Amino acid sequence: MKTLVIRALRTLAKRQIAKFQPTVVAITGSVGKTSTKQAIAIVLGSAYEVRSESKNYNNEFGVPLAIMGEYSPNRKAWEWVKLFARQLRVKTFPKYLVLEYSADKAGDIQALCDIATPHIGVLTAISPVHVANYKNFGALAEEKAVLGDNVPVDGTIILNVDDPTVNLMRDRFQASLATYGYSGKDAKIVSVQTTTKLDNHFAPGEVVAVTNAVIEVDGETASLELKNCLGNAPVAACAVALLVGRRCDVRLRKAAAALSEQMVPAPGRMRPMAGIKGSLILDDSYNAAPASVMAALDVLHLFLTDRPNSRRVAALGKMAELGQYSEAEHAAVGRRVAEVADVFVAVGPEMQGAADEALRAGMKPESIIRVTDPVQAGRWLDENIREGDIVLIKGSQSARIEKAAKDVIAEPLRAAELLCRQEEYWMKN
Repeated sequence: MKTLVIRALRTLAKRQIAKFQPTVVAITGSVGKTSTKQAIAIVLGSAYEVRSESKNYNNEFGVPLAIMGEYSPNRKAWEWVKLFARQLRVKTFPKYLVLEYSADKAGDIQALCDIATPHIGVLTAISPVHVANYKNFGALAEEKAVLGDNVPVDGTIILNVDDPTVNLMRDRFQASLATYGYSGKDAKIVSVQTTTKLDNHFAPGEVVAVTNAVIEVDGETASLELKNCLGNAPVAACAVALLVGRRCDVRLRKAAAALSEQMVPAPGRMRPMAGIKGSLILDDSYNAAPASVMAALDVLHLFLTDRPNSRRVAALGKMAELGQYSEAEHAAVGRRVAEVADVFVAVGPEMQGAADEALRAGMKPESIIRVTDPVQAGRWLDENIREGDIVLIKGSQSARIEKAAKDVIAEPLRAAELLCRQEEYWMKN
């Protein structure tokens, strides 16, 4: 039944693309896809009608739904009937589609490009996430590059040249090339400065950090003020969004103003939230790859703890599907935790190797808390968090580390709004 539904969705989505011919902007990579999609949608949406799904609709099932602007009815057969009936009667369509393409196995990116060929393609960064499903890291990178192969000669492929793997692809594609990043030619990140709240009590609704960035796009300079956006990822997302906007005739000043006003972290993507007892939760629980975990630990290190009893706490679940790279990548995380955190809550068996490495790197044994699952992690945090603690919570989707976050946010009744994977399907699993 699922196969039939996917075929029907794909057929209908392709039909709508052929009929209305929107400009398709597609993003792929191992990290940063969702924030990049969000930023591009904000910029294009400041001038045009845009469709871009906020949910994680990035595979053969989700992308057609994103194209149609629909949500999955799950197992409700009659709702599926109504969905297809609605879509057969569609008369109007947005000018731009901003889509996210993910890959779990060889052939996934091509299958998505066959549904909606991108006129503008973006490659963010490539890390060994899902590499267990590929022969090696090179095969994973090759899969991501397929997106650029599908951009036509009159289109644009935009590469994050700060990522060494992506940078190696700059001579590969037939489409017009543009680059972004600190080393970018077309969109260059000139400066980034993040200011964090200095006192040690955090309350719901507060702005706890402001990131100011200067980005030069095609020789013109834009200044951004991003509230509660942490680390380099949102700045990089804004840089490529400004570049896409310029390629689509959106004025730079207008685009920068839209980003400064509207750019906020999505649930589970480095979202700062007030925690219990006046703590701060850095909820990065949506997913984890080696690069994104290291970036998250860098963000944790940004926060200053100026009271003797406040601490930086890293509560980390596994990085899944790393295959042959798993042991080394978890060990590298453990070494970095020892450098930036006061307490390490190591969740699940895979993270025990990281805990061992943190111990070898000089972290005190009493500062390393070993738990078997996110429920135990949440209970430990609930009992031991102090006022002023900065708590990073991160792990791969299968680690379900958002269960720990739910135990310690200051507003648990808003969990469905604030956290990832709070839908009925996930709550049952």
